[in-house]
Amino acid sequence: MVTGAFGYTGRYIAKRLLAAGAPVKTITGHPDRAHTLGGNIEVAPLDFEDQDGLARSLEGADVLYNTYWVRFARGTTTFDTAVSNSRALIRAAERAGVRRLVHISITNASSESGLPYFRGKGLVEEAVATSDLSYAIIRPTVIFGPEDILINNIGWVLRRFPVFAVFGSGDYKVQPVFVEDVAEIAVAAAQHDATETIDAVGSETFGYEQLVRLVAAAVNSRARIAHVSPAVAMWLSRVVGYIVRDVVVTRDEIDGLMAGLLVSEGPATGATRFSEWLEQNAESIGARYTSELSRHYR
Repeated sequence: MVTGAFGYTGRYIAKRLLAAGAPVKTITGHPDRAHTLGGNIEVAPLDFEDQDGLARSLEGADVLYNTYWVRFARGTTTFDTAVSNSRALIRAAERAGVRRLVHISITNASSESGLPYFRGKGLVEEAVATSDLSYAIIRPTVIFGPEDILINNIGWVLRRFPVFAVFGSGDYKVQPVFVEDVAEIAVAAAQHDATETIDAVGSETFGYEQLVRLVAAAVNSRARIAHVSPAVAMWLSRVVGYIVRDVVVTRDEIDGLMAGLLVSEGPATGATRFSEWLEQNAESIGARYTSELSRHYR
């Protein structure tokens, strides 16, 4: 069982499972969305308010791969509701007799964080850890790959605007990890019952400005790199967001980056080098804007 198999990380997990011949079912907020996963994949709606239906959907599942979360609050969907929904999913998995939960979180999640995104992720990790399920928590940094949002949209801005705004000094670190590597780590974590928390991190660490300049070179951008305050960066992002009808970046994402929360103190667990992938995929990076609102809300 994969939550959000038609999304991003969930899709790569589902593809890997299908390629191995495993029967896959997804519970998704977009049950009618067309997909190109191939193979036979059973689809059920993800309705957190129907606890009985959620448990029935999970019956027969050996492993639940949970990728559900929200990138930002929108309308009635807040980080608090996302935490509550995640707890409902965990309870449903317990009722359904799921053997193993593989939960996708984020590096440096903490229920004591002052950033709502990281705090919410930390609260869900605590709910996983206190459940009756065997579990593995996978903590990726910034995920890159085809159709990713952050790296692709950095490329999109660099291709189209004369200036690219880097918030603050730009020397804070980021350790990108390939989406296929995250999927491989997640699938491998389901093969046993040991309790574990694994940071899913790439083999290269960059300063944020260094990463932006690498992307700029790959897409042949002539944009000037300008250092601005986080407040100015947010204002500029809202201007671009108005143009593309999307939320380009959130204050939590800016603060999390600047606080160094998207790196790990542990060893690299992803084999794919970002610099090599960037060189191999330069033509497609930023060719089209990737919209979070279109992917999840429209």
